[in-house]
Amino acid sequence: MCIRDSINAEYMGIIKIESKLMSRAVLQPFEAYQKARVQFVQTVAELATRPQNIEALQAAGVMALLRPLLLDNVPSIQQSAALALGRLASYSEELAEAVVSNEILPQLVYSLAEQNRFYKKAAAFVLRAVAKHSASLAKAVVESGALTALVLCLEEFDPSVKESSAWALSYIAKHSSELAQAVIDAGAVPLLVLCLQEPEISLKRISASALSEISKHSAEQAQNVVDAGAVLFLSSLVTHPDAQLKRQVCNCLAQIAKHDLGLAEAVSEAEIFPKILNCLKDPDMQVRKNAATCIREIAKQSENLARLICSAGGAAAIVDYVNSSKGNARLPGIMTLGYISAFDESLAMGVIAAKGIAPLKDALIKEPEDYIKAAAAWSLGQIGGHSADHARAMAELDIPTALLAVNKFSESSEDLKNKSKKALKSILQMCSHLPALEPLISVPSLLFHL
Repeated sequence: MCIRDSINAEYMGIIKIESKLMSRAVLQPFEAYQKARVQFVQTVAELATRPQNIEALQAAGVMALLRPLLLDNVPSIQQSAALALGRLASYSEELAEAVVSNEILPQLVYSLAEQNRFYKKAAAFVLRAVAKHSASLAKAVVESGALTALVLCLEEFDPSVKESSAWALSYIAKHSSELAQAVIDAGAVPLLVLCLQEPEISLKRISASALSEISKHSAEQAQNVVDAGAVLFLSSLVTHPDAQLKRQVCNCLAQIAKHDLGLAEAVSEAEIFPKILNCLKDPDMQVRKNAATCIREIAKQSENLARLICSAGGAAAIVDYVNSSKGNARLPGIMTLGYISAFDESLAMGVIAAKGIAPLKDALIKEPEDYIKAAAAWSLGQIGGHSADHARAMAELDIPTALLAVNKFSESSEDLKNKSKKALKSILQMCSHLPALEPLISVPSLLFHL
């Protein structure tokens, strides 16, 4: 009996060993296949980081090979496949269109709601890479049902998932009012405002950027952002030490204020003055320019808002900004001085008292671009056309001669010629300062205004 049991046990042991060997033999090709898939997607993702490899990858039919791997049963393969697709789509509009034509978007959207946070980040990256190129591609992303999934990602615990989602929404909204409205209708705005309040600076930046892209198209869409309570939180970030965040915040406030008086008042009532004036001296040039643009958009809306800016020290701050800036960055400051001065002679005299004429003259003479010269000419006309005192201040700095010179310069643009001529007439009609008029008497077309 003992011998029989021993034989049976030995036989069963042999069977188990053979079974294990057979199982290992069966599993081995599956393991090799998995390793090959992992190596493939990781290599493609790495190759896609180099522009010189893109055409070769496309010619090899990489899109069709990556598509089934988005539904792979190994999460790391799914993530690497999505990452590779995102890098390819980001490279060119043609490759982004290939992502759409290969019907990859529905698979991404389906998986976006089901997978882990790493995959969600990668999938949102692909949607962003496709949407950024054009309105038609952004519309394809919307039609794939991505908005609902992206908005749900804004509620994720992981801030990096929120950031990826906000970035994709920003690229969708930027193209047109229709697409921005689709983002609003999906319920993104209140969640983006909540993201503004998160501690992560990168999430604050992209949330402010997304709100800016939504606000820029129309007053109704900007009002949606205001109604969600965004302005108060944006205002609190104007003094944040991070320069990139301040760029986005000032730009968003400008995009809201530009549409109408009510929205400009909503921005000013959030107590952005005088703290936004400090941004005009920020070390970062883009912060300074965006802050000046925001002030311009508020100043142009009404006399009361222009007075509010001046009472906070805005005229002197803008003059300093124009003095310290060059090129296109000067433009919002130049125009702000014009808008402030246009409303009332006392406001214009405040600009004169802040020594605002000299930097405008400098821009009129020395800036290489005619559109900047034209803005300077326009602003000088707004300042000098109120009264004899205003015109005298212009004459004492020889502004009429400078305006005449750019008007007569053969290479000046038509817009510059028209604006300088109009400004010159506006000043001369009020001017009684004879030394300034004498050089102009020889110009027949101006005698009527003298």
